This record gives sequence, C-alpha cells and structure tokens, in this order.
Amino acid sequence: MIYGYARCSTSETKQDVERQLFELRTMGAESIYHEYESGTVINRPELEKMMAAVSYGDTIITTEVSRITRSVRQLCDFIETAKDKHLKIIFGTFTADFTDKPDIMTEGMLKMMAVFAEIERNLIVERVKSGIASAKAKGIRLGRPAVSAKDLPKIVIDNFPVYQAGYISKKDYAKLCDISRPTLNKYIALMTDK
Repeated sequence: MIYGYARCSTSETKQDVERQLFELRTMGAESIYHEYESGTVINRPELEKMMAAVSYGDTIITTEVSRITRSVRQLCDFIETAKDKHLKIIFGTFTADFTDKPDIMTEGMLKMMAVFAEIERNLIVERVKSGIASAKAKGIRLGRPAVSAKDLPKIVIDNFPVYQAGYISKKDYAKLCDISRPTLNKYIALMTDK
C-alpha cells in the first residue's frame, strides 16, 4: 500500500494543502492523510493514524522531509519506525528504502535533511521575532485594530435590545450577526460600557 502524508503549519484559511495532495496523488499515493499542524508538534493525529495503518513493506510519500517533521529527534524516531516496519519512504525526489537492509548513507542523508529542516524552522522563528521587535520599536501597533462602540456593526447594535430583553440567546445573537461568541462578548462589553 502507498500512503501519502501532507501537512501545513497553519489553518486551511491561511495555507492551502491542495498542491501537496495533488503531488501525492501524482506520485501514486493510494491513501492520503493530511493535517494543519506545526512540524515540531509531537502528537499529530493524522500522522499517528497513518503510522498505525502502515504495515510491513508499505510505502510512505511526502513532498519533502519537513512535511513529516522539522525536528531531528522526531525524524530519527520516524526512521527507526521505518526500519522496524521495513518501509519505503519517498520525500519528493529522494527515496529511502528500508524494505531490505538499511542503507547507512541514505539514513545519514535523511538526518542531514532533518537538520536543515530544523534550522530553517528556527530561522523562520527568529525572523518573526525580529520583525515583531522591529515593528514595536517603530511604534507600530500589532494585532487587530482596536474597536470602539461606534465601530460596531449595525446588525449587532440593532439586535442588542432584543438580546437584552431575553428574546434571543447569546448563541442565537451571535449566529444572527454572523460573528463568533468571543467577538460578540467583546461587542456586548463595549455596548454596556457606554
């Protein structure tokens, strides 16, 4: 059986996993697992499901090493599982075949790829931290813009008396206004502080 695994770090609204899924299907994946999770997270439900499903001699395909993990330690654990289950692993154009006697050079290359994936992630984190510090030093306010009572959507203001009178629940109020409950709570706090 040929399994595929795709991963993006952020939600489907911010990153699209479709390119990876297309490539995995093109490479012959018969069963594909995908999720939105950081490559450094240890417990990833879809990866764990796939690893539980694979059996002796199966193949796992990903578009690159960093899709499996951005941690050298985690990749070493993954390699050990691949060796134990005699799996063939394909990372884009790089193949590690552990169905027979493990090749030490291949294992070494994989570990080097993991080192670079981990370094890349650490550099991204450092750049983000540096960018945030630079923006703060320039007086740039980060995050969403502050909202005042005068900025509230008309539908929220118009339906506030109905909610206050107890004719609709907070859940229904949020649904009616097409906003989340936490956003509604913030809006209600602004309206009651007038």
